[in-house]
Amino acid sequence: MSVLLFGVSHRSAPVSVLERLTVSETDRPKLVEALVQSPAVSEAMLVSTCNRVEVYAVVEAFHPALEAVGDVFGDHTGMTVSELTGHAYVRYSEAAVEHLFTVAAGLDSMVVGEQQILGQIRTAYTEADENKSAGRTLHELAQQALRVGKRVHHETGIDRAGASVVSVALHRASTLRNQTIDHGPIRRAVVFGAGAMGSLATSQLAGDGVDHITVVNRTTDRAVEVAQTMSEKYGITAIGADPETVAEAMSDADVVVTCTGSVSSVIGVAEVHSALKQRTNPAPLIICDLGIPRDVEPAVVQLPGVYVVDIEGLRDDSATKAAQDDTVAARSIVASELSDYLAAQRQAEVTPTVAALRHRAAEVVDAEILRLQSRLPDLDAAQRDEVAKTVRRVADKLLHAPTVRVKQFASSGRGDHYAEALRELFELKPGAAESVAASEAGAAAAGEPDAR
Repeated sequence: MSVLLFGVSHRSAPVSVLERLTVSETDRPKLVEALVQSPAVSEAMLVSTCNRVEVYAVVEAFHPALEAVGDVFGDHTGMTVSELTGHAYVRYSEAAVEHLFTVAAGLDSMVVGEQQILGQIRTAYTEADENKSAGRTLHELAQQALRVGKRVHHETGIDRAGASVVSVALHRASTLRNQTIDHGPIRRAVVFGAGAMGSLATSQLAGDGVDHITVVNRTTDRAVEVAQTMSEKYGITAIGADPETVAEAMSDADVVVTCTGSVSSVIGVAEVHSALKQRTNPAPLIICDLGIPRDVEPAVVQLPGVYVVDIEGLRDDSATKAAQDDTVAARSIVASELSDYLAAQRQAEVTPTVAALRHRAAEVVDAEILRLQSRLPDLDAAQRDEVAKTVRRVADKLLHAPTVRVKQFASSGRGDHYAEALRELFELKPGAAESVAASEAGAAAAGEPDAR
């Protein structure tokens, strides 16, 4: 079994395509379920963020699985296969693992080094595990990817060199604010969205010394919850998404940050126009639209006195690039972890053959001990025990070199050929290796002693 990656991100597609590929929180389990329903896919995990959608699938064969993934996303987006493949990237086997480790390290993010992706990978795996679409392969892969990401952030300065998309957007907003007229720092802000990104934006604004923040959410209780977590220290209020209330809040804001999970616009021309009519603030209204799909109607940018900072405009911001030394150090960690992971996986692949070989040897030894007992019935118990131990030691010593070597060869990528040779030389029946490994795994899970 191998891992297949099918993905679309800010690096491969414009925002207009990412918008069509957006997967809502409620749709994620449905898409994963559709994937594992295919005979070509045995496990699946979907990583969905504001600027990437990636499927990691455990498959038997490349082409049937890729076709299955394409069908599922074609149905979801209404896009043709050629439209999808024109913006997608596909990785297989080792390349898919390397990509996930790189993503977990923050090296593939729009803002290099951002840590949110770790939580998003964890969420993707947790959902897959709860929905029974993640098995042993994805479990080991996801857990290792999370360890890689944590190690990169612990051992390098990549998160000091980088920042979150929110930080970069707010920096751009502040720069725009002072480029038009020197209006000083941002003092009043409105945040649309009370999810992970909205909470991050609220925290970032509060930490930057913004005097008053209004959190807007379709579910008012959730907005209140976010506001209450910081209201003792910061001036944060919460309101529902009523158009009149929202327009009033925006009329006095220096900056508006939108980062909802809505599949349609939450700020339209009418709301912004209403806010501008009530506006007494002489500074321009700056809206940071961090939603994918866009939270702000495109026509809003045409209104006088309004500036819109969006994901598309942040692609080439210098602040989104980490320092070179930290990037090199992070890539070195990824390469090292990838090598260790692949070596462990290759050794695991030959383990059933090693187990079957030792099982076969144990059967031969047991048969010969019984034969000896029938031919020499006068041997006492101590003598029989010593003979049995001697024969088993001989068998173990003879098997030591082949089993060690097959694992060494496996680490270098040649283990499958050597394992096949062992199966031929010792007449291990087809499927015997897997059945022995499965029975030993079951015994271990049940707490039974090793039969060897």
